[in-house]
Amino acid sequence: MENKQNIWSSKLGFILASAGSAIGLGAIWKFPYVAGTSGGGAFLLMFILFTLLIGLPLLMAEFIIGRKTQKDAVESYKELAPGSLWHWVGRLGIITCFILLSFYSVVGGWIIIYIVKGLTGELSRSTDYAGLFGETIANPYLVLGSQFAFIIITILVVAKGVRSGIEKASKFMMPALFIIFLLLIVRSLTLPGSMEGLEFFLKPDLSHIKAETVLFALGQSFFSLSVGVSVMVTYSSYLSKKENLVQSAVSVTLLNVSVAILAGFAIFPAVFSFGLSPDAGPMLLFNVLPSVFHKMPLGIIFLLAFLLLFLFATLTSAFSMLEILVSSLSKGDPKKRQAFAWAGGIAIFLFGIPSALSYGVLQDVSIFNLSIFDAADYLVSNILMPLGALLIAVFVPLKIPKDELFAELKEGSKISRKWFAAWLLLIRYAAPIVIIVVFLDAIGVF
Repeated sequence: MENKQNIWSSKLGFILASAGSAIGLGAIWKFPYVAGTSGGGAFLLMFILFTLLIGLPLLMAEFIIGRKTQKDAVESYKELAPGSLWHWVGRLGIITCFILLSFYSVVGGWIIIYIVKGLTGELSRSTDYAGLFGETIANPYLVLGSQFAFIIITILVVAKGVRSGIEKASKFMMPALFIIFLLLIVRSLTLPGSMEGLEFFLKPDLSHIKAETVLFALGQSFFSLSVGVSVMVTYSSYLSKKENLVQSAVSVTLLNVSVAILAGFAIFPAVFSFGLSPDAGPMLLFNVLPSVFHKMPLGIIFLLAFLLLFLFATLTSAFSMLEILVSSLSKGDPKKRQAFAWAGGIAIFLFGIPSALSYGVLQDVSIFNLSIFDAADYLVSNILMPLGALLIAVFVPLKIPKDELFAELKEGSKISRKWFAAWLLLIRYAAPIVIIVVFLDAIGVF
């Protein structure tokens, strides 16, 4: 266990930091466009169902590993399964987060660029947002400079430790994120024709439920809670034994689902109001939304608010990705934390340079017909994360005795044997089956 500065000062701090790690771009950026291409309300309904039945049990499993051992992502597995190779689950999580942050920081850099462009008036003057975005991400100096700025912010926060860095930043960023969301939603819902977008998002149309829609919902619910990379093992290792693990896991899950729903409330009414397509795809943030806000009175102010919201969500996820590396390397020594935060952050930036340049000077370089950025994304999202989650789902019921699992969940909570049995059933059978199905779909078997 690290010193007092590296223990959560409160359950609220832990929940906000964990929710910040889980929310990220997946909930705010990916969820709306996946929902838009998958039937709106029908997709939302399945997403909520799968998040509660699969994502939540996996999140509780990672919480158990971390708080039970009070150790980092590698040492926790060594303690629970000594003399085995299970510690490679933690190492896999570190490798995954290293690669993930290397290209995730590129997107964070794009958001910083757009905030600057908004403040300087360039976004207000533009009408060709697709062209502007293409020109922006092709500029090597711009993308590398902004990516470096994003990494520096992440390093500065993580280097300060859990309590003074990650928790303090999360306590500011997460409430600010919700406040900005509410302002955007009020503006979006007061636009003419906005109710059509709201109906699209909330009213399930069963005709849209196809095999592909179900798989999309499974995948989104699975990836939306940051499970599978042992980040939550690391965060929960800083948690007191007095805290209620079940309540914390439920709170993080509900916050995640709430943010996804709020994103839909903010985006779809505005998109429908201006007659744009809700299935714009991954470029929804940089191509479609600027066009939407451009048509609103005081639109640039709301666009800047939206970009700031995205930046906060991206940063809170980035903190957790760097933290798992720093925690493992520093081994609880606060004196080593700063050095490893800087060394790890700079290494991630250097590793991410090819991804940052993959839409410019390296655009002709491909890996299995994918750009460097897309190849890194595919490796993490479709292979490493599902593999990590599957191993965790197998590890927990296999290597931790049933009585010890119940005792850890019971510590600080009032969970009954009945609810525990239901959770164990989900983690032992349902989660592995779903993960395997999502994995096979992701690699093109279905």
